[in-house]
Amino acid sequence: MPPDAAPLAPASIAHVEYVMGTAVSFDIRAPLPARGTLEAAASWLHHVDGTFSTYRVESQVSRLGRGEIGLGDVDRDVRDVLRRCLQLTTLTGGAFDGFDLTERNGSTLDPSGLVKGWSIERAASILDAAGAVNYCINAGGDVLLRGAPEPGRSWRVGIRHPQCQDRQATVLELTGPHAVATSATYERGAHIIDPATREPTTMLTSATVIGPDLGVADAFATAIFVMGLSGLEWIEEQAGYDAYIITNDGQVRWSSRFERGWSSPWGDQRG
Repeated sequence: MPPDAAPLAPASIAHVEYVMGTAVSFDIRAPLPARGTLEAAASWLHHVDGTFSTYRVESQVSRLGRGEIGLGDVDRDVRDVLRRCLQLTTLTGGAFDGFDLTERNGSTLDPSGLVKGWSIERAASILDAAGAVNYCINAGGDVLLRGAPEPGRSWRVGIRHPQCQDRQATVLELTGPHAVATSATYERGAHIIDPATREPTTMLTSATVIGPDLGVADAFATAIFVMGLSGLEWIEEQAGYDAYIITNDGQVRWSSRFERGWSSPWGDQRG
């Protein structure tokens, strides 16, 4: 390179941020956002962790859930998330419930089923405002997509096989804007509680929802996991959202609008 030649700008940025108890990976393709944008998005996620974490006894959500402070003492974001949780609880007939799940810190308030996806959507808005167009954010398997990795290509999002760690149950090929959220028993076993029975629900091993908003998709995936097979009928009424489920006995089913460029090694059958 001649001494007066400027170095070439990078064509992409890859970064992993450890926050909210998981790894959040950013894959940003050209055109790249303004300098400092990725740092701002990561800082936002750490702020969310400190405010909403049910693992931190000093977080606003933990203190609110224990009755130490009231709604007037918390940030507007906390009130907005709780309001949205209430709406989603009503919409899902209580299958998603961010208000009645006792956590290890003594609180009975846990909006985590919405918070991660909601916070990633807000992180995406930071990237959007700074000029990013093509990127993927993967937050522990919940994925937000914008644009495409390069012209003529789609993002590929794998849904993990419930029994085989090194296999995919299916691979989605999508361009943004899309959000993909999965509730499953892969890592933590039967940990998703049915609010109606207070017991773990075990009909499904995996429920994936695709839609325009990651927070809503995340909550819907939890709700469908609780609903079981009837969740496919319910998702048909939710405009813009589709679902793909795997039952405990290995059946694979999906909603009628799900066929959007995907492939699977399973012997699939439509719900």
